[in-house]
Amino acid sequence: MTIQAGRMAARAAALAGLGAAAVVFAQATVAPGPNKLKFPEGWNQGVLYATVDRPDTKQYREFYTSPEAVQAARAGKPIPHGTVITLAAYAAKLDAEGKPVKDANGRFVKDKLVAVNSMLKGEGLGADIPESLRNGDWIYQSFTPDGQVNDKANLTACYQCHLPFAKDDYLTNLAKLAGRFPSQAQAAPAGGANEVAVSGFAFGPGTLKITAGQKVTWVNADDTPHQISVVGSSQRSELMLKGQSASLQFDAAGNIAYICGLHPTMKGSIEVAAKP
Repeated sequence: MTIQAGRMAARAAALAGLGAAAVVFAQATVAPGPNKLKFPEGWNQGVLYATVDRPDTKQYREFYTSPEAVQAARAGKPIPHGTVITLAAYAAKLDAEGKPVKDANGRFVKDKLVAVNSMLKGEGLGADIPESLRNGDWIYQSFTPDGQVNDKANLTACYQCHLPFAKDDYLTNLAKLAGRFPSQAQAAPAGGANEVAVSGFAFGPGTLKITAGQKVTWVNADDTPHQISVVGSSQRSELMLKGQSASLQFDAAGNIAYICGLHPTMKGSIEVAAKP
């Protein structure tokens, strides 16, 4: 290699390094630690409007907010500023085999409180959040059971999870808050050739084989919303409540990975074969 060629190669490597740094810099994040959302004292004195079993994390969760927020949601009005919504996460009681114990209604039995996660809506609060992550006027915070800020909480993930729900005021469970969630609905089991059941926070089958140009339908049997999100793509399904289904079409051959847009630990894949 000549001296000139060597210099050119070094300059190209340096530019490539700057480009990589720029990409990393462009990935907006929200730092953990204290912010304008303080621990919501008396959070469990509010309205308990939803409960959820989480088989994936072996948790039982309760959702609380103010009577004013519930009234607004059920009247189809915007959630008022000053609203705090709190998710109380409890470890599920486990049996000798490490499986969650269930009560007479088939629901998890809660054990000790492990986290208190809250979101606050306040005029102008979103101005401190990077625009690419901003959830309107909402901010988030995670607390330990004794009310201390969890300095290791991934607040960025909170914004990313709620971001697709701008039309629902960034609430992933607005249907439950508004009393529109069909908790008694019965979801028919997935039985078609290109159907996937969503049950127990898992996809079944985990891997599905189809031919390019075909649609895949997911059927939600869980008592919580789900949404299909294709990894590395902007392709997302509609939100599915219990008893509802959603479909996506895949036209190009390849292996497609997807997750639940609300619960990223739920993963599945689709093997799309080329047309004969």
